[in-house]
Amino acid sequence: MTILKLARPLESIRVLDLTVALAGPYGSLLLGGLGAEVIRVEAPGGSDIARTNPPFVGADGIHFGQPASDDISLSLLNRGRNKKSITLDLKSARGLALLHKLVEHVDVVIENMSDGTATRLGVGFDDLRRVNPRLVYASINALGDPSLYPGLKGMDIIVQALSGLMEVTGFADGPPIHVGLPIADLIAPLFAVNGILAALIYHGRSGEGQHVKVSMLDCLVSLVAEEHFDVYARAGYALRTGNYHDRLVPFGVFRARDGYVAIVAMQPDWFRSLMEAVGHPELVDDPRFSSRGPRMQHAATLNALIETWTREHSCAEILADLHAQRRIPCAPVRTPAQVLGDQRLRERGAVVDLAHPDYGPVGAAGMGLPIQFSRCHAEFDQPATRLGAANGEIYGQLLGMNEDEQAALRAAGVI
Repeated sequence: MTILKLARPLESIRVLDLTVALAGPYGSLLLGGLGAEVIRVEAPGGSDIARTNPPFVGADGIHFGQPASDDISLSLLNRGRNKKSITLDLKSARGLALLHKLVEHVDVVIENMSDGTATRLGVGFDDLRRVNPRLVYASINALGDPSLYPGLKGMDIIVQALSGLMEVTGFADGPPIHVGLPIADLIAPLFAVNGILAALIYHGRSGEGQHVKVSMLDCLVSLVAEEHFDVYARAGYALRTGNYHDRLVPFGVFRARDGYVAIVAMQPDWFRSLMEAVGHPELVDDPRFSSRGPRMQHAATLNALIETWTREHSCAEILADLHAQRRIPCAPVRTPAQVLGDQRLRERGAVVDLAHPDYGPVGAAGMGLPIQFSRCHAEFDQPATRLGAANGEIYGQLLGMNEDEQAALRAAGVI
């Protein structure tokens, strides 16, 4: 019996990808996984700074040394999937003219160039909407447009610092902490893809294109504003509470005899069961802990009492008691290796294996597409390709250029 794959939700959409690094390429990766035809544009020789990111993968596997000619950055193998790679020199007049021809055939352009670069190259929104008025043009920038900090390069850690996120991450008696993932680089493209999809829906109603702008800083600040840190500060509460969320106490990570466990017990029945487990059922009626307002004021005392109990037990014992017996939300703190090797998550598509275009599987996990549809098919199922691998297809088939014309452009360094 033949099983047919269902149509992908963005199957008829063509995207021109002018992005570099992570924030932009992750956005175009999501669009590609959802079924859009993504044409990734880089300068001849490669212009994405992620190409120099170690580790590298080639004939000898994964390594952190000097890359050989056939090596590809693991970053590119991850972010370059479901995309057609072409080369084009946008700094040349002939290259810019070719880019404009491509724009006539696409629905979406996505870019995350440094401040003013797209306009300087002649590929900004105003430039390209003259070529294609229907165009949805998406820009991901670091610090706003115009930038709130002119001249400052908005790398992920810079954005985290400016957003306030670092100041509320860590322990009260320690320094601000950088989040362990490049969270600004990963959150911004999620908002950008939302904006692109909304603009495509609007285009379907009106026929009009538009400019979608997303700032990494704006995205993180909007998340920081989800918690009322301004109110906490005025009330004298510490902004950094380490592994605890004191507004919802008990809610945190506690040391066990052989690791760490996360426990959530802010609901009355969970709290009562937890106090019974730790041997202090009387605290349920203690005015300091009987309701969540006073409990927040005495969070340190309560957290210390709970951890005195958890330190005496293994993670397995704690889970068996709290979760299995008492139905209190509780889970072990897992390592990335444990998570990336979880077969259940792999079956759901949250984690996938990466492959080199020439040598196959590389023994490393990549980002999956954690969206499931009942009537559509979506996944990152096309491995990253060599730089310029789609030149013949795009310039020949899409733009109708013959071999001699393409050869002349190659000789001139345009493609």
